[in-house]
Amino acid sequence: MAAEHVIAGRTSRAIADSVEAAIESGRLAETEALPSVRGLAARLGVSPTTVSTAYRDLRLRGVVTSEAGRVTRVGVRPVSRAQQYGPVGPGVRDLSDGNPDPELLPDVAAAVRRLELPRFLYGAPAVLPELAEIGLAQFGDLPAWLRSNAGPLAVVGGAMDGVERVLASRARPNDRVAVEDPGYPGVLELVRSMGMVPVGVAVDDAGPVPSSLAEALGGGPVAFVVTPRAQNPTGAAVDAARARELRVVLDDHPDVLVVEDDHASLIAGAPYASTCVGRRSWAIVRTTSKVLGPDLRTGFLLADPRTARRVAERQLVGAGWVSHVLQHLVVRLWSDDDVRNGMRLAGDLYRKRRQALLNRLAERGIAAHGRSGLNVWVPVPHEVPVVQALHGRGWAVRAGEPHRTHSEPFIRITTATLTTDDADRLAADVAAVLGRSRRTRLA
Repeated sequence: MAAEHVIAGRTSRAIADSVEAAIESGRLAETEALPSVRGLAARLGVSPTTVSTAYRDLRLRGVVTSEAGRVTRVGVRPVSRAQQYGPVGPGVRDLSDGNPDPELLPDVAAAVRRLELPRFLYGAPAVLPELAEIGLAQFGDLPAWLRSNAGPLAVVGGAMDGVERVLASRARPNDRVAVEDPGYPGVLELVRSMGMVPVGVAVDDAGPVPSSLAEALGGGPVAFVVTPRAQNPTGAAVDAARARELRVVLDDHPDVLVVEDDHASLIAGAPYASTCVGRRSWAIVRTTSKVLGPDLRTGFLLADPRTARRVAERQLVGAGWVSHVLQHLVVRLWSDDDVRNGMRLAGDLYRKRRQALLNRLAERGIAAHGRSGLNVWVPVPHEVPVVQALHGRGWAVRAGEPHRTHSEPFIRITTATLTTDDADRLAADVAAVLGRSRRTRLA
């Protein structure tokens, strides 16, 4: 059924509701073009302003996307976590979820039992001074220019909360945002849900490819979200040489906001290299999730003064602050020598486990990538049959589709819990599956 025939209504709200209902029922598909404003207005017998207002409201909620002079299309809706990961059968080893090793996380329950908390009331400082000190210390590896040109530290509810707050402070619906391709699905979902348009930037082992970034920036995006290390899914890490190349490209676009999602800074296994130096608008987000646990939704945000002010003001009138209980818990854990030693051990183990799988795959002639972080990225001819075949051999891995906009097929393997013996068995199974896939050209 043509899109124009499933849309009805005499008011902007009714028209918007009918579009959303059609999407929910499947009568309108993702990326499907909607009628022009004037064409739909003529069919419904309403003014073009009424239809334009309906489309605007849908854009503000991320239901549709459009740019000046272009067709309005149904947006790509966020993929549920259950859809992304899929069911893992009994007896199957789950290497699909991107989680840290639970055995390397501190005992939060024990820390809670020892926690002494005052009563916090409205009007208390948003950030505990002790936590601010810890947070600022986490940015000690930043170049001096960034530290001297930053606004006040903000505490946010994890890396994605920080990225969302920064984008909301500087971008609007319909704006284009340059993102990594392949990249973290959460970033793609976030950009789309905010009514913005993601523009893919190719990635290699050293991060975003400068020529691809230059092409993306030619389309006029207002922001560029980059993962400086532990890139998900490829494990890419921006080195000093690549950072310089990216800054040269960005210098031609001084108004573009650069957002660094440095989510795994403490266990990435690679040094930090900045793309933000010299920028007018920039932000860097780091988080405790990979070392203290994903449920401790506490991250640190450092940004240029204007961005920092906008984030703080918006946070104040919304959530107000990250729970002081969580802040105290992070301070308690961070002050424990055993916890800090555990963080260092975890970073070393993650590096060894990741490298073990890369080595075993290389021995079998399989090209794989993973310079940093918790994941290994393996290009494959077809994702679904490879994922299914590995599941049949007892391994759950991640198909690349949720990560991609235009990049080639791949699978992602989380190595956080993978022992050396596991790596050897898994590499043998991957080699067997890929060998069969190439022979039979599974579809």
